[in-house]
Order: sequence, then C-alpha cells, then structure tokens
Amino acid sequence: MSNRFVGIDVSKDQLDVHIRPENERRRYPNDESGILNLIGFLQPLQPDLIVIEATGGYQHQSVAMLVDQQFRVAVVNPRWIRDFARAIGQLAKTDQIDASTLSFYAEAIKPEPRGLPDKSREELRAILNRRRLIVDMITAEKNRQALASQKIRRQIQTHIDWLEKRLKESDDDLHTHIENSPVWKAKDEILKSTPSVGPITSMTLLAALPELGTLNRREITALVGLAPLNRDSGNYRGHRSIQGGRADVRQVLYMCVLSAIRFNPIIRTFYQRLVLAGKQRKVAIVACMRKMLTILNAMLKSNTKWSAEYAKIS
Repeated sequence: MSNRFVGIDVSKDQLDVHIRPENERRRYPNDESGILNLIGFLQPLQPDLIVIEATGGYQHQSVAMLVDQQFRVAVVNPRWIRDFARAIGQLAKTDQIDASTLSFYAEAIKPEPRGLPDKSREELRAILNRRRLIVDMITAEKNRQALASQKIRRQIQTHIDWLEKRLKESDDDLHTHIENSPVWKAKDEILKSTPSVGPITSMTLLAALPELGTLNRREITALVGLAPLNRDSGNYRGHRSIQGGRADVRQVLYMCVLSAIRFNPIIRTFYQRLVLAGKQRKVAIVACMRKMLTILNAMLKSNTKWSAEYAKIS
C-alpha cells in the first residue's frame, strides 16, 4: 500500500489537488484534458484513497474517469467536510485549503469508495433533477401570477404552459428509460406494486438509491438518513432525530408516505397505532417512512411484489 491520500476540491473551472503525506499541491483544468493529466500524475503514486466533495455535478466527469482507471474514489457530503474542518480548527476557506482538508479527511476517516457510475442511472438522475426544477419553476410562476397585473399574468401563463410541456417531455423520458431496461423495468414493477408508490417515487429510488435491495434494513435506513440519532449526555436524554443521508430520496418517501397513510393499509395501521400510543405526528410520519423503506428494500431483495406479509417488517 502506498499510504497516500488525495483530496480534490472541484469547482466549475478547476481541480485543486492535495496529496498526503507529501503535502504536495497541484491544479488542473476541470475538463477532459485536465483530468487526463491528473490521472497521469496519480497513476505512479497509486494512492490508497481519493476523496472528492459533491459539488452540484461539477465532479461527475472527474469521478467517472478516475474510477474507470481503477482508482478508489469516495464522493462525500460537503457538510461532513465543513464539520470535519471545524473539528480540526480549520476555519479559513480557500480551494487549496479545502483540498488539504479533503486529503486529511481521507486519511483520518477513510470513507467507503464508490463504484463506477452507471451511465443510464446518471442520465435518469439528471432527468429527475431537471424535472424537479421544472416543478419548482411552475410553482413559483403560479405564485407570482396570483399577485401580477392582468398583462403580466398572461405572460406568466404562457411561460407556465411552456414549462408544463417540458414537464410532460421529462415524464416521457423517464418512462422510456425504464421501459428500455429489462432489469429496471422489473424493479420498477415490483416497487409500483406497493400501494401509494407511483412512477416518480419508483424512478427516484432506482436512480438515487441503487443500493436498495442489497443492504440490510439498518444499513439502508442509515444510508438514506432515516436512522434516529441519539442526543444524550450524562443523565440528559435528548430527542432522537434524523439528519444527513440522501435528501432527494427522503423527499419522495415523505410524499409517498403522506399518501400511504390514507391508502396503504399496512402503513395506515402502523401510523394510527403510533399516534394512539402518543407519538407526535411528525415522529410517526418519519417512522412510517422508515417502515416503507425497509419494506421496499425487502421486496427488491426477495424479488417479490407487495403483499400483506410485509406488515410483519418493523
């Protein structure tokens, strides 16, 4: 083992690189030629681990090319890096400092590296993200329309009509992606056999949570950020809460569970039992999200559709 750890701070135009323990710094353009030069520099070093911060998609090309060359790459949540920097007393922030913090994080924490991104899954996730933005824009325009003058309202309505066409195109693209993959189509049919799980929930889970069906229930709930975390100190016992994980997955699960509380008999019964036991409604909803996720995980793991037997899963 080389005992070398690399941190790469990614921005739109450049890659700032820091290598431990040599304390060496490099900078490359964030384009194909720059990434190839970075790969050529790293290959003789054979680092144990490369850590890259998730930065709104600017990291996708570099991650794919590095993993394709058999480097061990971990993509980490930016908040974890900020918390780590504060923990070590690093309050200043520049691209080079961030790269140094990432390499230190790689050495100290050794996060789990990821596999090669599946092109079809990455494209599906991009379509889902775009769809989410379109829905947000439609909502924002409708809110503006309510307060606008008559002339401006007509202009806003024209824009809303255009956005709704783009929304339909996104839905058609999502459907085509699923139909063209026999494996994804089979998984999609299993997930959608669950009452209250619709196409968007299913597609989001397939794109943003590829681990679904491969982990146990504790691992999958922790990965999504639905595992309650303790807040205890001495004799004090604080409220358990959830945080971290994959926010886009939690968002669709939340909306799914709001529907399931009304139309899914297993989730409805579970929710009512929690509320009658004195649980706050928000706590009960999160518990239902956790139960729904563990059921879906078990369904994909066993390759079986929804049945009343899943009521036994806690």
